[in-house]
Amino acid sequence: MTASQPGEPISRALTPEDFVAEPRPFPAHRWGFGAFLLVEAVLLASAAFIGALSGPTAAGRPLPISTVLLGTMLPTMIAAGAAVLITLVRGNGPKLDLRLAWRWADVWTGLKFGLLGLVLTSLSAYVWTQLVGSANATSAISALVDDRKMSVPAAAVMFGYLWLLGPICEEIIYRGLLWGAVERLQWRSERFGRVAAFLLSTAVFAASHLEPLRTTLLLVISIPIGLARLSTGRLAGSIVAHAVNNFLPAVAILLGSLGLASF
Repeated sequence: MTASQPGEPISRALTPEDFVAEPRPFPAHRWGFGAFLLVEAVLLASAAFIGALSGPTAAGRPLPISTVLLGTMLPTMIAAGAAVLITLVRGNGPKLDLRLAWRWADVWTGLKFGLLGLVLTSLSAYVWTQLVGSANATSAISALVDDRKMSVPAAAVMFGYLWLLGPICEEIIYRGLLWGAVERLQWRSERFGRVAAFLLSTAVFAASHLEPLRTTLLLVISIPIGLARLSTGRLAGSIVAHAVNNFLPAVAILLGSLGLASF
């Protein structure tokens, strides 16, 4: 649209497009798949390092709760911190590079996809349990804390991580850093790049948990979370969807660790 001079009559009828600002492309960054592989290496190395610091455990004796908490939380938090640092050093910061901008609309979208994921996950978990048995369908963290009593502070920390902090860290790594690395490639269209990012991040997220028997189930869990990221274009939607999906399992672990219920 050619702008009219002040006082000059408009020679045609206005359309809604005249009142919509031109979209501004996000600035380019200098990181790609190498950054994601580095973060994955940090994740694995920190997990191994924390495991080595914990020392050997006698055969038949469960790991101390403090070791379970540290081994579960710290590697993912360190890796997410490394991802944020990469965007600061070689990019434009996490708000732009990882699409961490906040929109209330994204929260509602995340809630909808999270509730959808919760239904799909519950149905899929039931079917999966019937196929492979309850022991093989249990997540790694559930197996570590099964029938283990925790203090109230330890149980609260575990709940907070499983419900909120863990999803934030994992989304930064997979639907933030990995997604951005895929989109950075030269695709024939922007939409094709987003779909490719959705597909690859969904698959890698499921495989990265290193639970081969549960990979198919994790794929089902991952799809609604990725759709929240795909539909909003920002990370907040997938973080909310991930947190909603994790809420009931986190409550189950919380109640079980406090001896208030058995699952």
